[in-house]
Amino acid sequence: MQLSWPKPLVEFCNKAMILHQIEALVKAGVKDIVLAVNYRPEVMVSVLKKTEEEFGITIHFSVETEPLGTAGPLALAREILGKDDSPFFVLNSDVTCVYPFEAFRDFHLAHKCEGSIMVTKVAEPSAYGVVVTKPGSTVIDRFVEKPVEFVGNRINAGIYMFNPSVLDRIELRPTSIEKEVFPAIAADQQLHSFDLQGFWMDVGQPKDFLSGTCLYLSHLTSQHSPLLTDPAKNKWVYGGNVMVDPSADIDPTAVIGPNVVIGPDAKIGPGVRLQRCVIMSNAVVRDHAWIANSIVGWNSNVGRWTRVENITVLGDDVTIKDELYVNGASVLPHKSISTSITEPRIVM
Repeated sequence: MQLSWPKPLVEFCNKAMILHQIEALVKAGVKDIVLAVNYRPEVMVSVLKKTEEEFGITIHFSVETEPLGTAGPLALAREILGKDDSPFFVLNSDVTCVYPFEAFRDFHLAHKCEGSIMVTKVAEPSAYGVVVTKPGSTVIDRFVEKPVEFVGNRINAGIYMFNPSVLDRIELRPTSIEKEVFPAIAADQQLHSFDLQGFWMDVGQPKDFLSGTCLYLSHLTSQHSPLLTDPAKNKWVYGGNVMVDPSADIDPTAVIGPNVVIGPDAKIGPGVRLQRCVIMSNAVVRDHAWIANSIVGWNSNVGRWTRVENITVLGDDVTIKDELYVNGASVLPHKSISTSITEPRIVM
């Protein structure tokens, strides 16, 4: 999807990933936002100009001429982040959760140290870098990368808060915040961990994007009443782990859910079966097609009686002909598929 659109602007549950985060930041009182961008910055600027006006905030674009890692962009934005003594949030654009920024801010201000890391519990910590705190404390003692023996089950959730003094630790060069900055702050006993409650997922990869979609929809379902419909138009609006933009056109014989998102102006034909998938804006799914565990990109067209599954990802403006089987394919934009794809592969 990133080939057509900067990743932070890709819709996650019918809203650009970054807008989920901006809305939560504004709720926590944030007025200035710095975006570190290196891919198609002109697109980011033009799209987010409207966001500035809508929320009454200022968005600064810090453009990298070379990739600066996870810490270098902070040094690049030093003048903005260090303009006063106010602490600032840092977050990865790929992360989805409930974004408890207000509680996180209050936690950071209360302990009066240099930095805070939001952490989340995972069932299998051996696949991650584990955050280890001092006994009976939130002070971070050390980080253990992919531990062989159990040392804890809390991992870095990709959301931080720092005092401006952290900028003195970062040079303007490619730098890893996880490997070079965090250990130094922890060694000074100036880094605390904040436990994130509820769901969390890094949605930067298609498989995780779909898993994160399921988690987000489950969260919404727990917050809302059952299925909402417009009987006059026979349109699904939201409910039962299904989210449908009101402008979508869905045939009443289609069977949708669980864990489905349908974007603006999408068209879903008679007898279509959708399960654990994302259908992006202006996509067309024709009669009796089956789509599961897949992402159908903007303006794409899935033919009649076609079966699409196993983490298939269709880029922008992809056409799949009628009566085909597509299994685990990643199809680049503006392609037409006229024969079945039975094994996972990239179609260029």
